[in-house]
Amino acid sequence: MGRSPIGWDVARTVAVRVGGREPLQDSYHWESLQPDFDELTAQAEEMVTEATGLRSLSGPARARVLDRAGWVDASLAGFERLLRPVLGRFDKLADGPMAPITRAATGAQVGALLGFMSTRVLGQYDLLVLEDERPEDQDLVYYVGPNVLALEKRFSFPPREFRLWLALHEVTHRMQFTGVPWLRQHYLGIVESTLRSAEPSAKDLLDALKRAVEASLAGRNPLAEGGLPALLATAEQRASIERTTALMSLLEGHGDVTMDRAGADALPSADRFARVLRQRREQANPLTKLVLQLVGLQAKLDQYEAGERFIEGVEAEGGAALFSRVWERPEHLPSKAEIEVPSRWVARLLATPALVG
Repeated sequence: MGRSPIGWDVARTVAVRVGGREPLQDSYHWESLQPDFDELTAQAEEMVTEATGLRSLSGPARARVLDRAGWVDASLAGFERLLRPVLGRFDKLADGPMAPITRAATGAQVGALLGFMSTRVLGQYDLLVLEDERPEDQDLVYYVGPNVLALEKRFSFPPREFRLWLALHEVTHRMQFTGVPWLRQHYLGIVESTLRSAEPSAKDLLDALKRAVEASLAGRNPLAEGGLPALLATAEQRASIERTTALMSLLEGHGDVTMDRAGADALPSADRFARVLRQRREQANPLTKLVLQLVGLQAKLDQYEAGERFIEGVEAEGGAALFSRVWERPEHLPSKAEIEVPSRWVARLLATPALVG
């Protein structure tokens, strides 16, 4: 992957080892995954369009079933592409006398986190589309097969129903980014803005420590707002992180609401699926919970609930037609404060002329 202060090869080795191999991957159940997800992803796309009114401008959704190592490879490729402009600023770290040690250490850290995540991720939409990549390897909806099989067996989930339930959520995310023409570039612009300012000084680290102590003394969890990345962020980065948090709350909440509504008649076990996965998160061992907080995944899970409450609050005041205005233009996206108090967004949008045509 070229010169970098991150040892991507070390990251992959560590991640694959940490992720391990699910025995069910070698069973006959594995063979059913790809054809099932091909069919159910197409079915989910029709259901999501009917439920949301959004229609993909990029053709039909395509499913790809991965093992944990395959998900790690896809994630590392995505990270490297996103971080490429940022890591160019650290050429000295890649060339200095301590470069091999630095690369190995950072690679091991990235790999450990990705390996842990590879055991928990069920599905994911890869929204990165780059000119230097093959079209067949882009705009894919991923499903991590070993994790899907393990949950189906452990909790006796009906496989086809559970797989359609997963497909509905991930296809909704694809529909958001391919059905709203400006959303992909807007989201990536926020991420790139955050990354460009990622060069904390000693003062920034001391400020982060001070904020953590103040939060702890006030009885708050200093990792609750996004884990270590948010805690270590500069003032400029925190503004970008707030914008990202608000957008992800909207998208994740919309994904869950759409999944529930689109699958209301077709998925009699949907409530049980949601309840079991929620209990699984709540009953995780202390180390797992700490890791979730450190990498910001617990904050991501909280975004689902915040986004759902926002949508419910908006629709209670103005119905689905008012909520749909969120997709008209970037200026209509809610702020973090508006996510928390939907009536603020409602008042702002009602005072804003709707786009025509």
